[in-house]
Amino acid sequence: MLSIIIPTLNEEKYLPRLLKCLREQTFSDFEIIVSDAFSTDKTRKIAKDFGCKITDGGNPAKSRNAGAKIARGNLLLFLDADLYIKKDFLEKTIKEFKKRKLDAASFILVPYSENIFGKTLARIFFDIFYNLINVLIFEIIYPHGAMGILIKKELHQKINGFDEKTTIAEDHDYVLSASRFGKFRIIRSVRIFFSLRRYKEDGWLQTIIKYLICELHRIFIGPVKSKALGYKEKSGHKPKH
Repeated sequence: MLSIIIPTLNEEKYLPRLLKCLREQTFSDFEIIVSDAFSTDKTRKIAKDFGCKITDGGNPAKSRNAGAKIARGNLLLFLDADLYIKKDFLEKTIKEFKKRKLDAASFILVPYSENIFGKTLARIFFDIFYNLINVLIFEIIYPHGAMGILIKKELHQKINGFDEKTTIAEDHDYVLSASRFGKFRIIRSVRIFFSLRRYKEDGWLQTIIKYLICELHRIFIGPVKSKALGYKEKSGHKPKH
């Protein structure tokens, strides 16, 4: 069985689209867990209406770990809330994962945007600076994984899950740790389509500089623990279930 874990914080705009994609999948042996960091919008109601399990989260790492703790599947798939996937995504992913005898995997990323010009530039940027480099170089010697990560539950437990003290690129550090104990590769048969909202909100240049600094920090110092670069947990009231 597959357990799909989605960390959320005020995702009422994007979550329904991903959940509809999951509802239409040709593969059906899965559960959906929404690990929510106390959203103040309709995120929890949407998740409940779609029949998802709901658990309390925090920062992205904490949310993913919380979802994994209640997962019933022997495979865990971590997905960001603002993604879009095709109907055969799960079927092809599981088939390739098993055929290649993998223990962990990530995906080729494709940006989507309503602006055709912006979409084209973003596609070129990610194809060159993420997908191509990731597949040709980093896949084996320095793995990266973002927005979508598939892993065996036993391996997740062996590496003690995501580091909840890491404030940025915790997903990259996670797959790097997983690759030391199991076989990690990039899934070739499917793509993950993701929103450009973070780049629009923070600015392309600022975002690129931030992740460049992050990469240098990870290479020469180690995982980033400073809140100056990463996720800032927002306060909120714990909702009644």
